[in-house]
Amino acid sequence: MPAPPAPPHGRAAVLCGLAGWLPPRVVTNEELSQRLDTSDTWIRTRTGIGRRHFAEPGQATSDLAVEAGRRALRSAGVTDVDAVVVATTTPDRSCPATAPLVADRLGLVGAAAFDISAVCTGFVYGLASAAGLIAAGVAERVLLIGADTYSTIVDPDDRTNAIIFGDGAGAVVLRAGHAGEPGAVGHFDLGSDGTGEELIMVPAGGSRQRSASHLAAAQDHYFAMRGKEVFRHAVTRMTASARATLTLGDRKVEDIDRIVPHQANLRILRSVAEDLGLPPERLVTNVESVGNTGAASIPLALADAVARHTIHAGEHVLLTAFGGGLTWGSCLLTWPGLAGTDHPYDTGGTQ
Repeated sequence: MPAPPAPPHGRAAVLCGLAGWLPPRVVTNEELSQRLDTSDTWIRTRTGIGRRHFAEPGQATSDLAVEAGRRALRSAGVTDVDAVVVATTTPDRSCPATAPLVADRLGLVGAAAFDISAVCTGFVYGLASAAGLIAAGVAERVLLIGADTYSTIVDPDDRTNAIIFGDGAGAVVLRAGHAGEPGAVGHFDLGSDGTGEELIMVPAGGSRQRSASHLAAAQDHYFAMRGKEVFRHAVTRMTASARATLTLGDRKVEDIDRIVPHQANLRILRSVAEDLGLPPERLVTNVESVGNTGAASIPLALADAVARHTIHAGEHVLLTAFGGGLTWGSCLLTWPGLAGTDHPYDTGGTQ
């Protein structure tokens, strides 16, 4: 669903802070190959992933979200916001939402707080929601966090999925500003197709399973994905959504300096860039180092790119994502100058 074009000089959400955080535990392909029928070469060839980070026992999604949020607030040079939005597939609990707890732990007493569940598209959906709060005058500043701990829902003995996913959190701070200034979050394209629900899902744990007369099998409590079909949908949906967003923004593919897709796997990312006609050097990716981190993947990739100076102020950036639901979404913005952004691989504990 293409969003209405933003007014050229109207009130808009402006990105003014960015950060990411990864739990310290690194899990290499070699470690996984010691207990799974796989190898470093096999994993790299099919996914482009070399390692990923896992949360420690007892560590929850909120713990990662709080640290990323704290760093994003520091990057923006602010101590308070009007709303906290957490995009996640792995909330601390099914009830209540994780965002109020995160807000409390960050000292953001009284801020509106809610979760968004759009799986790997969650950050883009959250970005649109946060931008809407600001455009409507409901909030002057919003903290948006994408955080997931897939290690808690992926079967560690699942050779197909255990190699792909990692844990992490990325966050941005958005402030009220004008549509024409650098960092303004611009045009969006969002969509869904519920007929593909079974392609990416955790079968058990929700009201559908709980209301059934039979007990769920143990395997139904784990994440399941039909990889080949998901690959096809991911490339098709992200490419189409990106093109729709470019049309809304009256831009051409060649106008884009950097494309930052959801970091699903390297083959998908390269296929999207190729289908759009973007040269490989414009593709921003860190999937080799972190794996697929769900809703955290886009802000983590952005934080990594800023820390490594591979994305620069004034560049035209296209974000695009695909996830369970099925859901997809894209967004355009001109990159702002950001100061004080920590590298997400700096995992020296909370500060």
